[in-house]
Amino acid sequence: MRPGKLWRLARANLTRELGALAVSASGVALGIGCLVFFLALGRGLETVVHEVFPVSTREVEVVVPSSLAIGSLLGDAKLDEALLSRLRKIPGVTDAYPKMSLRVPAVNRYNRLFFGREIHMGLEVIGAGLPPELVGADARISFEDKGDGQPIPVIINRRLLELYNKVFAPQRGLPHLTDSMLVGFQFPIEVGRSYVVGKTMPNLQETSLVLAGFSDRATLGGVSMPLATVRRINARFGADAESYSSVLLRGETTGRMPAIGAAVRRMGLELDETERNRALQIGSAVELLTLALSLLAGLITALAAVNTMQAFYASVRERRREIGVLRAVGATRGDVASVLLAEAAVTGLAGGVAGILLARLAAFVLDRLSRTHLPDFPFKPQTFFHFEVRHVLLGLGVALAAALLGAFLPARAAARLDPARALTET
Repeated sequence: MRPGKLWRLARANLTRELGALAVSASGVALGIGCLVFFLALGRGLETVVHEVFPVSTREVEVVVPSSLAIGSLLGDAKLDEALLSRLRKIPGVTDAYPKMSLRVPAVNRYNRLFFGREIHMGLEVIGAGLPPELVGADARISFEDKGDGQPIPVIINRRLLELYNKVFAPQRGLPHLTDSMLVGFQFPIEVGRSYVVGKTMPNLQETSLVLAGFSDRATLGGVSMPLATVRRINARFGADAESYSSVLLRGETTGRMPAIGAAVRRMGLELDETERNRALQIGSAVELLTLALSLLAGLITALAAVNTMQAFYASVRERRREIGVLRAVGATRGDVASVLLAEAAVTGLAGGVAGILLARLAAFVLDRLSRTHLPDFPFKPQTFFHFEVRHVLLGLGVALAAALLGAFLPARAAARLDPARALTET
């Protein structure tokens, strides 16, 4: 029988048994809807995690092990220029960016108007020095050391601004701030004083910090200054101005990073993977949750396949005479099975499309509810879902496979019907 005739026959059967097949399609739609919904939710949460904990697969942070760091105070190991030169020569390393902690206490005392609101605040300043080339275009104004008596340019981690706007500002009635409002803003600083230990060094220096921009490269627990500035301040106050606190290594490709890490360890150094491990732990939790929910969606789809099987078995019993007529006029067993499988394919695809639309609708409703009913917490995304083309294709593929598997045994049973017996049955 030609494909065109088979399709016309299948279409006629679909129209006639629309109600029963709609039940099967609804089961498939529910399973596929859950599957696509949970996959998009998992992908969306992964995107949020990567935004909060940006981790490059081509970079590693090199630090001195704690035991060596203690020994370095006694003149042993140091992450200095000599060691930095060796790190740069590791095969596969393209760039090495040294970082240096501000080893001198510093405080900020702010008693003036702050964007229309008078505040009185004193904070301990924790600083770290970064090479300007690492900051790059994130610095909106010059991120270079200007020398003594000049404002010190600093960059702040973007996450600190988010925490300020979502937690600190609402609690204290302070204004909401944006990047453009803050770039160029200056606030005073006293280098050589500490509120924590109540200490003031004899050569106290009063200067100011000017905000040059926001960057994920900046330290999360303070402000980041030009490396030359930190080196100059440390030297002025007699602190260590030669050894670095860490070095960021960038590799040619992601594939070279394991070998680079091994070479670093052979040099007696360690990799600071605190941020990476935190992101991996949260990402793994999201993946496990997505897998568990996807298995639940798979179970629903499997039940839909069983329901499809029952529906088609019932259809075969009701259409025994019709099948007998088809066989009597020359239809082969393959033709009979093809008609039923074509009906199942249409049912599965219809259920898959309906399930995908259902998932999109549910995601839209939940995103809308989150925007209107959930508090504005830090790092709250515009959407918790990220639908991808592969999710749609997977949903359609699973829906089609479930329907065809459900109809396989009924189709084989229909193909094996004896036409003579089917025509004589009443």
